[in-house]
Amino acid sequence: MSGSESSSAIRVPTGVSGLDEMLGGGFPKGHVVLVTGLPGTGKTCLALGFLMAGVARGEAGLFLSLEEEVPALVASGKGFGWPIEKAIEEKKLSVLRLDPKETKGNLHRIQSELPKELAALGVSRIAVDSVSLLNMLSDDEVGRRATLFSLAGACRSAGATTLFTAEADPSHPEVSRDGLSEYAADGVLLLGYSRAADGHKVGLALRVLKMRRTGHLRSVQPYTIGPKGIEVDARAVDFGL
Repeated sequence: MSGSESSSAIRVPTGVSGLDEMLGGGFPKGHVVLVTGLPGTGKTCLALGFLMAGVARGEAGLFLSLEEEVPALVASGKGFGWPIEKAIEEKKLSVLRLDPKETKGNLHRIQSELPKELAALGVSRIAVDSVSLLNMLSDDEVGRRATLFSLAGACRSAGATTLFTAEADPSHPEVSRDGLSEYAADGVLLLGYSRAADGHKVGLALRVLKMRRTGHLRSVQPYTIGPKGIEVDARAVDFGL
């Protein structure tokens, strides 16, 4: 890590110790960070863990869902020992769901109402799962870009540190399926599969592709999804994706 880049930003712990080590303490406060990966790589797990790490620190969070209903989120949290239901009941965690079928209403909400909703909630952390479905609300690239940047702008205006999740392109898993999400984000985390010399998948590996205004480890590090969520081994020898 470059010392000139890494020391000035206020850090927001991710809830994943090895990832915090790679980032010099956590995400820079106020960043919008894209978490991209193929199905099964733990994107939603990382996003929920990030929010619950904030709840444990007394920081209010918001889960903006385009996929999971509240019961499914609660069940996922219980699987990792996270008290999501209690956090919702105590208003430490809010859940907003946008139905992808309600295209016009969602677009209006994102562009006009969401900034006021976020300000009223007073959240410090936001997770959006997933922007891949959000991009289905618009028929053309100009519309998708406008929606994505409006959402990122609303999160930044709220002063929150935000995670967007996105599906990776199966043909090119180092980039998002829509090819746009990276441009709206201040940072990009790639979750993927490490491979043996013969090309077979042998495990999970994480890489910080970019993180504006801060230094970070650029190596590919192994991680696991266990009973407590994602754990990154930041000290392992550089892997490959």
